[in-house]
Amino acid sequence: MGLRDKYAWAISQAKGKFDGKAEERDGKLYWTGTVKSEQEANEIWMAIKTIPEWRDEIVADIKVVGGPAAAPAAAKTYTVKSGDTLSAIAKSQLGSAGDYMKIFDANRDQLSDPDKIKPGQVLKIPA
Repeated sequence: MGLRDKYAWAISQAKGKFDGKAEERDGKLYWTGTVKSEQEANEIWMAIKTIPEWRDEIVADIKVVGGPAAAPAAAKTYTVKSGDTLSAIAKSQLGSAGDYMKIFDANRDQLSDPDKIKPGQVLKIPA
């Protein structure tokens, strides 16, 4: 069994993330290429490290070429209008009236009952 076979799971985890190659030569598996984020690099390393002998068999040059991770999007909010219901807000903001509990759960700090919302309240809309 060659090293590519031994590290097949790590190679499969790299697919779609790793732009490069894992080449076997001189009894070692050389990983050379790039990924878009530190998270992708870490996922590949975690897969490699499932093999106890990885320190003796792997030579890797995995570069992160993407910028720092994007900042999370600003929280979306909705100001309640007269006649609104959580299900109507869920339908317009999340696409499904049945998701009203997601809005309720995200706003438990100001809501005690999903049927009791008031005009002017500013609700957090979950992603």
